[in-house]
Amino acid sequence: MAYRPERAKEALPGDFGPIGDLYQELSQFPSVVYASVGVGFAAFGGAECLPLYTEWCQPDLGRHQKLQFSRQYILHHDGTAVVPVTPVGVPVEIRDQLLIRMSPTGMRKAVLTHHLEMGQKQEVLEVWSNSGRVRSINLTALDKHGRVYTDGQFGCFAWSSSETQILYVAERRHPKRQPLFSQDSPPQEGEKPVEARKDEQFLYYDNWGEALSDKSFPVLCVLNIETSKVSVLEGIPEHISPGQALWSPDDKGIVFVGWWHEPFRLGLNACSNRRSALFLLDPSGSSCELLSSDSQAISSPRLSPDRTHLVYLEGPVFGPHRQCLKLQMLSWQTKLTSTVVDIVRTATTGFFGIYSGALPLHCWAGDNHRVLLSTPQRSRKELLVVDTKLGSVKCITAGTPEGSWTLLGIQQDLLVMSCSSPNCPPSLVVGVLPPAGSELELQWTSVEKASVLPDTEWKTLTVHPTVTVEGNHDAGQAFEALLLSPQESKRGENIFPLVVSPHGGPHAVFDACWCPKMACLCQLGFAVLMVNYRGSLGFGQASIESLISHVGVQDVEDTQLAVELALQMEPLDPDRIALLGGSHGGFVCCHLIGRYPEMYKACAVRSPVINMATLLGTSDIPDWRYAVLGLPYCFERIPTKEDLAAMLLCSPIIHAAKVRTPLLICVGAKDRRVSPYQAMEYYRVLRAREIPVKLLWYPEENHAISGVEAGAAVFLNCAQWMIHHLSKESADAESQQAAKTSEV
Repeated sequence: MAYRPERAKEALPGDFGPIGDLYQELSQFPSVVYASVGVGFAAFGGAECLPLYTEWCQPDLGRHQKLQFSRQYILHHDGTAVVPVTPVGVPVEIRDQLLIRMSPTGMRKAVLTHHLEMGQKQEVLEVWSNSGRVRSINLTALDKHGRVYTDGQFGCFAWSSSETQILYVAERRHPKRQPLFSQDSPPQEGEKPVEARKDEQFLYYDNWGEALSDKSFPVLCVLNIETSKVSVLEGIPEHISPGQALWSPDDKGIVFVGWWHEPFRLGLNACSNRRSALFLLDPSGSSCELLSSDSQAISSPRLSPDRTHLVYLEGPVFGPHRQCLKLQMLSWQTKLTSTVVDIVRTATTGFFGIYSGALPLHCWAGDNHRVLLSTPQRSRKELLVVDTKLGSVKCITAGTPEGSWTLLGIQQDLLVMSCSSPNCPPSLVVGVLPPAGSELELQWTSVEKASVLPDTEWKTLTVHPTVTVEGNHDAGQAFEALLLSPQESKRGENIFPLVVSPHGGPHAVFDACWCPKMACLCQLGFAVLMVNYRGSLGFGQASIESLISHVGVQDVEDTQLAVELALQMEPLDPDRIALLGGSHGGFVCCHLIGRYPEMYKACAVRSPVINMATLLGTSDIPDWRYAVLGLPYCFERIPTKEDLAAMLLCSPIIHAAKVRTPLLICVGAKDRRVSPYQAMEYYRVLRAREIPVKLLWYPEENHAISGVEAGAAVFLNCAQWMIHHLSKESADAESQQAAKTSEV
């Protein structure tokens, strides 16, 4: 597996050769996406046996699609630990399955599937028990609603405690399109022609933006298993879009998150700052009660096992798109809310706060007062246990070799986790949660274990800014970068070319998890520096806010500072440095090649922000363009010339005249977040200046370019671009061209 750039250069343009072979090899490590513990049964010797059902995902590069399969195990539980783990059978491929959920007792399973019938997609909801399939309802044929939501933003698939009803979210039923003209025979001589119908088939329907463009009007739906009837619930305020729903403790009401969608919808994907609230709906439609504040952003409601308390995440509206959040708890009896964990501005006790997407469906311990979650803590993703009575937070996984821990769920105090690191693919482990106060004694048992890649190591670099931005009191705190490198660097035998990658967002984070693309670059002989500049998640709210009004300056200077530190501390070649970034990471990369044109010898970006001023009318999140300037946003705001000038001055396009670095740009034509024509503008400017530039256009992809085939093509092209332009021959030729361009 020890590939190196010299071997990779054997691939001709258009033929990825060993690079493609290596990418295919490293992409085949599957990741677990779902786990469920079933009903236990007694085994010989007094131990309890628990069935564990898991679902895994990996790219099928040959079929250009994601391969899903299931694995099952028997866990032998002696009361305090899982002793052995027994695999059951062999993995089974999952086809046409959209959603799955076990009932509260584990005796039934609901499955949403789909198939094609006469060219139309049919969605079928099936209910299974030990005796086989007991119900099969063709939801499409019932025509009560549109497609069922399966996304993580709105979607839900919830059993009632009586196990007689299933709650889900779907698109509202829209009128079927009618032809403008009738299909009757043409009018006879002397007759008037048929006029076009005055229907609204071309009326624009607002939607929820990037990655959610097929979602406009969600509705709550209930399937009665005994009668096979579907009801679309009424009584939800017209200005609210419902989602993330669950049954109330007595099954007599439905708790849901409602997002305000008037006067228009702002993008929700990767945005935890949209106005929303928690509601309680009477299924008869007679009432819809507000349970939380209606001026905050709410997500992830989770009911305790004894059904007495509800926890959820809460944060501010507008401002940074992802922020540090509160953990709130609602007493169902009193309907009073208390703050369990507040927003952390700057860590003083080693706890850095809770961030979006932190609560799994099953997060409560069996004692009904501890909640478990995984969330970024600086550059690691850790498992935290929160005592809702004491308000205390304890990190269970601190100091472990793995850098990223993801909680899949906790059932009967059995924790199911996925863990990985930059040089080790995901492993599946289980552990029994000890009593309160003894959580650090938790012992993990391996279910599926992955091996560390040979000749590869990683470490965390801490970077201390030397200069803070004037008036930015929170900007002086340290930030981090993850360095993945070939292990030979430990012996000092070689110096390695460096790929620098600032993350997107900008309020996101590189946690120390498995990323096959970064591992592939390392196996090709590169060191990879992943920079968590100030403004990243996991470092406290003050760090997030420090980037406001300083985008295009602080994030760029932080990345440059991290590069300079890495060059001082590690055996890296200062003459062979490349940049790789997507979205806001591409924004930072394009700034760097304009401000440090001699330092970076190659650059490859995906869906980059190039001109913030022109994004206002083309992005699904226009509010962010004001937030970066520290300006308040309102729906009716019209940009002033001062606003547009400030946005332009923050943008990489103003440095285009200084760019000398060969640039590869990859964009998705259906990108709703960052218009692909931003890249086109930059491409044309650089091409006119005879700078080596190449634009790859993916017609069916959106912002992430995450399709199996397209995602692979983006990486392989980027890797080949960097290998080619970091070679000595290419560098000499480009130096001569740069000198010629400078003379002109």
